[in-house]
Amino acid sequence: MSAQREMKEKNPWPTPVTIIIIVIGVIAIVALVTVAVLQNKPVPQKYKYGIVLDAGSSHTALYIYQWPAEKDNNTGRVEQTHSCKVKGKGISSYASEPWKAGESLKECMGEAEETVPKERAHETPLYLGATAGMRLLDIVNSSASKNVFQAVENALRSSPFSYQGARILSGQEEGAFGWVTVNYLDDRLKQGLKTTGALDLGGASTQISFISDDFDGSESPINSVNFRLYGNDYNLYTHSFLCYGKDQALKMVVANHTQSGATTVLDPCFHSGYNETKNYSVLYDSPCVSGRKPQEVPEKFDHIGKGNFQECQEVVKSVFNFTSCKYSRCSFNGVFQPLLQGPFGAFSAYYFVMNFLNLTDTSMPLETVKEKLSQYCATSWDKIKIQHPTVNVKYLAEYCFSGTYILTLLTEGYDFTAVTYSNIKFIKKIKGSDAGWTLGYMLNLTNMIPAEAPDSPPLPHAGYVSIVTIMTILLIGLLLLLALRIFWPRCSKKTQIV
Repeated sequence: MSAQREMKEKNPWPTPVTIIIIVIGVIAIVALVTVAVLQNKPVPQKYKYGIVLDAGSSHTALYIYQWPAEKDNNTGRVEQTHSCKVKGKGISSYASEPWKAGESLKECMGEAEETVPKERAHETPLYLGATAGMRLLDIVNSSASKNVFQAVENALRSSPFSYQGARILSGQEEGAFGWVTVNYLDDRLKQGLKTTGALDLGGASTQISFISDDFDGSESPINSVNFRLYGNDYNLYTHSFLCYGKDQALKMVVANHTQSGATTVLDPCFHSGYNETKNYSVLYDSPCVSGRKPQEVPEKFDHIGKGNFQECQEVVKSVFNFTSCKYSRCSFNGVFQPLLQGPFGAFSAYYFVMNFLNLTDTSMPLETVKEKLSQYCATSWDKIKIQHPTVNVKYLAEYCFSGTYILTLLTEGYDFTAVTYSNIKFIKKIKGSDAGWTLGYMLNLTNMIPAEAPDSPPLPHAGYVSIVTIMTILLIGLLLLLALRIFWPRCSKKTQIV
């Protein structure tokens, strides 16, 4: 008996149950490590794409957006990956030669084909939205508008993408989608944060969109747009002023100067020394001013600059009507506007003009901004051309007017004060994507923003890694305890036997 006991004590091998436990523990550790490695193994990212053409009054631009393909169900962030400015003017300028509207898009469409992977092209939605330029053309010549759209459609249908149509956006849509873009890119919608208002200025129209606590839509339902995004309800105030883009506003200002049919127009909104002969027929070719054309006018007039900011601001004010208002409060032209609230992002022509003038810093006092603009307008035309030799002369000549118009529109039109002016931020891009209506438009049409907040995953990645780490440590500790339980007593007994 003592010999058998001694053999058992000297037997170093653990019992079968212990072996099974150890094997299971090792397998568990290997499995956890394997899963962790596979979970964190980098895989090539696959994307889906969407294309939107912004057919504005002065030019057309193409934007390509992408988002993770595996997160197509309302969780993937959409980002701009490429943009292309179409050469030439806006498609509305091709009313007499509509086929050229389609031809103008070819170069940018070629860039789109190079950007979007071929295997994704057939499933990539392609949209074209036309804004105020085509709205005006549709007013004066609906058949010409249809012909332009037909030419554009023929060009886009020949592309390898999934063409989804071309149409004219209403001013309200343009304003609302611009607001969606700004707040989506800033992650304000998904996080339920206070939203940013949107100020958009084009060549033929301008839009203002924002949330205000004192606006519920009851006083002016036409200005109300309701959204439910990520589980939050938004009652958005938005209004679009057709003919109040910077190009059409310039026509209105000059038209006011020429009501007498003068052959010479002295304009304080253009630099001293500026002198150009212009056609009355071109000035009055827009429905924004055609009704004001004098019955008898000469063929041409000399447009002469005077370069005076204060006088320019007064003539700019003449295109706004501040006297008529049937609501509790109005912006201009009898249009209801609630109290301004929160920060605002000002983009498109707002940014490009103020950036050229080096006046995008809104922490600068409003009076200082006016002084700097006054100095710029007072600079002679010859000196301005020397300072900016690479800038297109037509655009260069208009910056004094455009800057004055922007300040007047913001302060006199929308009622930003010396205090609230600093709430405006002039922006071109947000996190790499252009500010504008196109992204909001595509998000709406592709249903990429859910009405309700998406469910959170049961276990975030960081939590998963933490649990795997803890379980691994516990298993290793358990195996060490088992090993000690097996071998420590045997070592002790051996010592006693000796």
